[in-house]
Amino acid sequence: MFYVPRTIFFGLCIVGSVALSGCAVFESAGSGPAAEAPTYRVGDRWTYRAQDGFLTLERWEETHVISAIGADAIGARIAQKGPSRDFARAELWSAPGLVKVGALFDNETRRFVTPLERYRFPVAAGQMWSRFVNNFNEATKESGQINHFVRVRGWEKVTTPAGTFDALAMQVVMRLDDEEFWRFATECNYTVWYAPAVRGVVREERRAEYQEKGGDFDGGARIRTQNAVVELLSFTPGS
Repeated sequence: MFYVPRTIFFGLCIVGSVALSGCAVFESAGSGPAAEAPTYRVGDRWTYRAQDGFLTLERWEETHVISAIGADAIGARIAQKGPSRDFARAELWSAPGLVKVGALFDNETRRFVTPLERYRFPVAAGQMWSRFVNNFNEATKESGQINHFVRVRGWEKVTTPAGTFDALAMQVVMRLDDEEFWRFATECNYTVWYAPAVRGVVREERRAEYQEKGGDFDGGARIRTQNAVVELLSFTPGS
């Protein structure tokens, strides 16, 4: 059974009150060969510049490093540093694209009962997958179930501060497990560009909102909670 939040039906991309930063350039999506699962190396390092916010923007630099590779798991370290944040966490992948421990929405660490399919390798234009995944959120100390839906749009040429890449564009729609008595769960609508040349993401655009309960037929007010852009600054392969 697929659950697709209504944001994808009505095209609610939750556009912020400020323009996206940077000068990203995209060519129209097209077909092409499937992207095979990457072969990571210890020390693979991706450095990103990121921003989030609406009228006031928060900016930071983010690094992702492959820290360990074992027979049944891949370890990664993620660090964020900026004027108002200094945060580090770890992720654990059972295989490329399959997340056992990691984040979905921001910096929360979740432990998934069955691995979350961040990517379904080989990734090809036109693919779609959707899963309900049980997890434990270490930040809230609560268990819940999220829905994670992915549609692969196709190949696009993306220009970032690190250069221009051939990347697979993926639309990621998620419904989180944070519903309260006064509000519905957070709905996320992300666009992710994955480039095989760097074994990872070169750009992400993240939009999220929740709706308050009550009000008219359509419910209460919609509150935007995320308006972020993440772009690759550099990729350094490990040894």
